[in-house]
Amino acid sequence: MEIAIGAEVVERIRAHLEEATQRPAEVRSVKVLGGGACQENFEVDAVLGGEPRRLVLRSDAPTSLPGSIDRAREHAAIARAVAAGVATPAARWLGRGLVREGSSAYFLDWVSGDAIGRKIVAGKELAEARAKLAPALAAELAKIHSVTPAVAPELFDGPVPAPYDVAATQLQRMRGSIDAMRAPRPAMEIIHRWLWHNRPTPEAPVLVHGDFRTGNFLVAPAGLSAILDWEFAHWGSPYEDLTWISVRDWRFGQLALPIGGFSRREPFYEAYERASGRVLDPRTLFYWEVFGNLGWAIGCVYQVERYVYGGVDDFELVAIGRRAAEMEFEAMRLIERGKL
Repeated sequence: MEIAIGAEVVERIRAHLEEATQRPAEVRSVKVLGGGACQENFEVDAVLGGEPRRLVLRSDAPTSLPGSIDRAREHAAIARAVAAGVATPAARWLGRGLVREGSSAYFLDWVSGDAIGRKIVAGKELAEARAKLAPALAAELAKIHSVTPAVAPELFDGPVPAPYDVAATQLQRMRGSIDAMRAPRPAMEIIHRWLWHNRPTPEAPVLVHGDFRTGNFLVAPAGLSAILDWEFAHWGSPYEDLTWISVRDWRFGQLALPIGGFSRREPFYEAYERASGRVLDPRTLFYWEVFGNLGWAIGCVYQVERYVYGGVDDFELVAIGRRAAEMEFEAMRLIERGKL
């Protein structure tokens, strides 16, 4: 993705940092960070009040996927997650128009670690960390899911009913996305129909990360460093996060290890039950794993359409688009099998 970082943009970033921190600010460099397929991320080498700071600037992209919130709402969701003790860098100094007119952006402290999926699931230097990832991530999810509309009513628009038929709400949104596609997807129609007729019992909503999977957390040799990328945060079901990580694509080739390509399901779910106090229902886990594969199949189609029709000049989106058929296959395979 080619993003112009001219002197004018650098000066806007510097001026914003100076105003937000009430300290003299110098911006030594601004570099595009690779790996983000949705929003725009930059590494900012700055000096604030004489103190060198390495920061990440996260800004709205020109287009986004259905269900994505803007950086202002993401900033608020991260603040609530930090208050709940989640291992995620605090979002700071929210601004508008820093990278392009009308876009929201904020800054994060730099955290060391690797987010590249294939390195996380297979890198020799991360072997010790992989052995500890399942319980560490389960504990973080328990903290995220402790945030409810009762304690954070300001996060998202409108009142949230409790219990809340999360599946119906999400499936209605999916219906609109499928109908808006440029070409028909018969497999999606079959999967969507099955999901609609097999919805689980409505439940009390919680804060859901919305994209909790390998590639959206940082791993260092010592273990988990941080949870990243909150742009799909919403009120929903804890099962969404618990099963999204097992979507076929997020295993990065390690298909025998369904939890993110590094763990079996049982240790992850058992660790979550211990940390959260919730008892998980296997049938509901099955339902939401099918749901997740359809959700990412839809996302894959929209990624390639962002490239072809949306003016986003990032060829990675074309590669992502071809995976839609893999996700459709996985969802239909699960439905035919009838269990995880």
